[in-house]
Amino acid sequence: MSGCIQPDAPYIGTMKLPSLKSLLRPFSAIAAAGLALPGVAEAREPDTNRPALWVVSDPDTTVYLFGTIHLLPKGVDWQSGKVSEALARSDELVIETIIDEKNPMQFMSALQSLAHSPGLPPLRERVAPDKRAAVDAAIKASGLPAPVYDKMETWAAAFLLLGSKFREIGLAAEEGVEIILRRSFVEKNKPIEALETIVEQLGFFDRLPEDAQRALLEGAIGTDGDMKAEFGAMLDAWKTGDVEKIAKTFDKDLGETPALRDALMVQRNRNWAQWIDKRMAEPGSVMLAVGAGHLAGSESVQSHLEAKGYRVQRVQ
Repeated sequence: MSGCIQPDAPYIGTMKLPSLKSLLRPFSAIAAAGLALPGVAEAREPDTNRPALWVVSDPDTTVYLFGTIHLLPKGVDWQSGKVSEALARSDELVIETIIDEKNPMQFMSALQSLAHSPGLPPLRERVAPDKRAAVDAAIKASGLPAPVYDKMETWAAAFLLLGSKFREIGLAAEEGVEIILRRSFVEKNKPIEALETIVEQLGFFDRLPEDAQRALLEGAIGTDGDMKAEFGAMLDAWKTGDVEKIAKTFDKDLGETPALRDALMVQRNRNWAQWIDKRMAEPGSVMLAVGAGHLAGSESVQSHLEAKGYRVQRVQ
């Protein structure tokens, strides 16, 4: 779902690009088969689920690169094979951002500081006339009155609506990869670090031009059927480690909105490769888990590492 902030309680949003597929890569977030959703097969295939995993290492440092999906339905078994081995060997977990489920006000405060601007038109007027009925329906389904959304910048309103839509199709943050990883590392008293603060991550969206924000909004008001189908295709690719398919999906969707591609993918991937470069100077073993879209395509984190002279090996 790329990954950014996960759009579910206590989270408000993730990167939602012009389609749900783009959203999951992320953002984020990023970005995603066999869903435990109506009309989709149960997802319980531990012998065939092999999400992609890479490693970069030197004599005293190992960094595993694991592409994730931020939200999942129940029943997706992904902790097997080389991923399980890498988790056992890792001394530290690094993820995109850390949100304290026990203190949602931390996130809400960050959102509040960025999400509002004076003089905005009603939300329904920020999309084409033929999409306004869909905006009205999405607002009604969310349970919040329209004036709440009208006061929000477009990206923030899109996050709220997307979170509601995800709950409708059966996805939840507590089933997401990062949440499960965090719980595991906490139980083992292993440290957890974030690549970005909440404000930094939200800031990527807040700085988007309005046309890009409206692309997010249009993506957040799709039908449940479309979202299930798109999520199912993305999850199939993730479970089988089909990085080429993930990359093609991102290239197609993000190619339509260059500002989103640069802000949500290219810049962040470059920053994360720089973080890894610095981390290689310290001994130890790290599991770095970010939205699957960040580890796919020509502008992936791996490509930036290779440009720095590192050998990045795929191990699953």
